Amino acid sequence: MYEEVEGIEFARGVVFSRKMQVSFHSTYPMRVALIARLKSRASTLEREAYALYIATRDPRVPWYAKAFLGLVVAHTFSPIDLIPDFIPVLGYLDDLVVTPLGIVLALKMVPPEVMVDARRQAEELLQQGRPISRAGAIMVVAIWLVIISAVVWLFVRAVKG
Repeated sequence: MYEEVEGIEFARGVVFSRKMQVSFHSTYPMRVALIARLKSRASTLEREAYALYIATRDPRVPWYAKAFLGLVVAHTFSPIDLIPDFIPVLGYLDDLVVTPLGIVLALKMVPPEVMVDARRQAEELLQQGRPISRAGAIMVVAIWLVIISAVVWLFVRAVKG
């Protein structure tokens, strides 16, 4: 049940070898199942986001839903993160909470018959390759420029006055 494994451990920049007992039989299947479930959910979210992208162009969707869908789709397919991943906790909060929550809210705004058509089209188009949103990248860069400008303005104001 337990195997003795020699591994490498990093501590304070020093690499040394250590023998440890690890139970592969009890944790490995759970990890594999968890990773498979997460991959499945990620591909489902990607498919739903692409279906939302298609739904934004449908005339049966109300204008306010189209505006929200545009923001969600641009954020989801943007090659640049709104909150960079290297920022502890907040970086992954963007990917793990904000994006799925936006997709779920957007799905509730779109009429069901539109989503059925959009999902069918999305499945066909996703087989051709993953979309990238240049509009999303521009939106993220614009938000960061506004934030940086506000910080610089506040700093200059604090120094002068």
